[in-house]
Amino acid sequence: MNPIIQDVTDRIIERSQKARAQYLSKIDKARRQGPHRGALSCGNLAHGFAACGKEDKSDLRSMVKANIAIVSSYNDMLSAHQPYESYPQKLKDAITAVGSVAQFAGGVPAMCDGVTQGNPGMELSLMSRDNIAMGAAIGLSHNMFDGALMLGICDKIVPGLLLGGLSFGHLPTIFVPAGPMPSGLPNKEKARVRQAFAEGKADREALLEAESQSYHSAGTCTFYGTANSNQLVVEIMGLHLPGSSFVNPGTALRDALTDAAARQVTRLTDLGDNYTPIGHVVDAKAMINGIVGLLATGGSTNHTMHLVAVARAAGVIINWDDFSDISRATPLITRIYPNGSADINHFTAAGGMSLLFKQLRDSGLIHNDVTTICGKGLDQYTKEPKLKDGELVWEDGPGESFDTTVFADIKTPFKPDGGLSVLHGNLGRAVIKTSALREPNCHMKAPAVVFEDQYALDAAFQSGELDRDCIVVVRFQGPSAIGMPELHRLTPPLGVLQDRGFKVALVTDGRMSGASGKVPAAIHLTPEAYKGGLIGKVKTGDIIEIDTTTNAITLHVSEQELASREQASIDLTESHHGMGRELFAGMRSTLSGAEQGACSLFFEQNPELDA
Repeated sequence: MNPIIQDVTDRIIERSQKARAQYLSKIDKARRQGPHRGALSCGNLAHGFAACGKEDKSDLRSMVKANIAIVSSYNDMLSAHQPYESYPQKLKDAITAVGSVAQFAGGVPAMCDGVTQGNPGMELSLMSRDNIAMGAAIGLSHNMFDGALMLGICDKIVPGLLLGGLSFGHLPTIFVPAGPMPSGLPNKEKARVRQAFAEGKADREALLEAESQSYHSAGTCTFYGTANSNQLVVEIMGLHLPGSSFVNPGTALRDALTDAAARQVTRLTDLGDNYTPIGHVVDAKAMINGIVGLLATGGSTNHTMHLVAVARAAGVIINWDDFSDISRATPLITRIYPNGSADINHFTAAGGMSLLFKQLRDSGLIHNDVTTICGKGLDQYTKEPKLKDGELVWEDGPGESFDTTVFADIKTPFKPDGGLSVLHGNLGRAVIKTSALREPNCHMKAPAVVFEDQYALDAAFQSGELDRDCIVVVRFQGPSAIGMPELHRLTPPLGVLQDRGFKVALVTDGRMSGASGKVPAAIHLTPEAYKGGLIGKVKTGDIIEIDTTTNAITLHVSEQELASREQASIDLTESHHGMGRELFAGMRSTLSGAEQGACSLFFEQNPELDA
C-alpha cells in the first residue's frame, strides 16, 4: 500500500475503534434474531404478505426463502430516476426465477439540484439526504426482509440510501444503478452559452436550447457532478456489480445487469452460506477506497460532507484532514467535465471503471483486502460486463487507456495530487477543488466584496461593481442558516469576470461543488456565519488571502479590529417559510457543521465520538 494511504487508514481505524465496535455489536444483535418475519406475530405477518400472490404467501410463511426489499427513488420528472419506473417488476421477476421473493418496501423522494438551483427549493436539497435516509429506514422497519436492493442515482439520494441502509447493517444490500443518458451537446459549448447569457450576448431561447440539447433524454446527466461521483464511489466501495455504474439506460446490457443484481442479493442473505451484510462491506478500508476513487477522478466535493456522514453511520470516523492527506497521495488521472471537456460516457469508452480499479489497485492506492457484494477482493472489478450470445459475462478490462486526453496512465497523471485542498486559518476551515483550475495551485490576495445572499451578486455583476480583482464572499448560506444550497448561479458571472482578465475567487459557507469549475472557490467554510463564524465579521474592502500551497485562508484584519466589530446578522424569515421550508425548521436546528457531514441523524448519539 501507498504509505500515506496506509497511515490514514491506520489512524481512522484507531480513531473509530469504539464507534465501530458499537456498530458491529448492534448489527450482530439484529442478525441473531434470524429472518425478521419469523419474529412477527401471526397478525403482523398476515398484514405483511396480505397483498402477495398465493405462491409468494406460501414462500414467506415457510421462512426458508429470502424476501428482498426494494427501495426506490423513482419519479418521472427527473431524467436520472425515470428509468426506475419498470425496475420493481423486473427485479421481482428475476428474484422469483431463482426461488425467492421481493416486495416493494417503500419510495423515497428524489430532488434535483439542476432543477432547483438558484431557487427556494434548493434550500431543501441537502436536508433531503437525511429525509431519504429516514424514509429508507421506515421502509425496512417492517422486519419482513432478508436483504435489500437500493435504487438511487443523484446528489443526496445515494448518500441518503446509504445512511438508511447502514442503519439496517445486518441486511445484505446491493445498489442498482440506471446509467447515464447518451452524450448530448458538448459540455464546453454548454458552458460557453451560459457565460454568453450572463453577459447579455445570448437570449433565453438560446440558453434553453443549449441546456435542452445537453440534458436531453432519460438517464443521469453526463457531466461529472455529484450524481456520477455517487455511482463511481459506490462501485469502488463494492456495492455495485462490477462495471455497472455507467451503462446507458434502455440497453440489453443494462437490463442484464439489473437482473444480475437481483439474483446476487439472494445469494448473500443469512439463509445461505455466503452471508454478506452491508455493515461488513462498508468499513474503514472501503471508505478509503471510495475517497481515493473520488479524488483520482476529480469528483464532487459534496462528498467531503456525504462520505463523512456515511462513514459515521457505519461507525467509522473520518474528517477533512483525512481527505487532504489522501489527496496528496492520489494522482488525478481523468479529465471529465468540469475538469476537462469529456463526459462520463467518454470516460467509459476510454477505459472506464475496470481500468480505474486496475490502475489504483496495482499502484497500491486502494485496499484489496476488502469485502464486496461479489466476494473478497477487487479482482472481479477489474473486469467489465459484456453480453455474449445473450448471456452476461465479465471479461478482463483494458490494460491501458484508449484516450489519454481523458484517462491518463497513472505513471503520467494529469496532476500528481487529487486536486482537493483543505484550507485553514483565522476564517475557519474550508475545502477547495483545484483539479479544474487553470493553474495547479491558487495564491490570491485581494479585497473582499461581501454579499448576504447569492441573488445580490447578480445586480453587482450587471452594474460593473465586480469588474476588478476581488474575492467574493457569500455568507449565511450554511447548513443551520438556510440548509446550505448549491450556489451554481454564481459560476457564469464569476467565469465572465475571469475571462475579462480579473483575478476572482469565492469564499462561502455554502456549497458550489458538484459542478464547480475554473473559478477558485473556498466552499463549506466552517464555522458558518449563522453560528458565529468569523466570516460574519468580514467587510467589503477587507483583504483576504487564499493559498493552496500552504493551505491557508486568511482574513488580513487585526485581532484588535475584529474584536471591536459586531457579528453581522440577517433576517432569514423569507428563507425559512414557503416552498415547504417551514417544515424543516427542526432539522436545520440540529444539522452538524459541514466537516461533521452537515447531518441531523446523529444529534444525540455519542457526540464525543466526533472529536
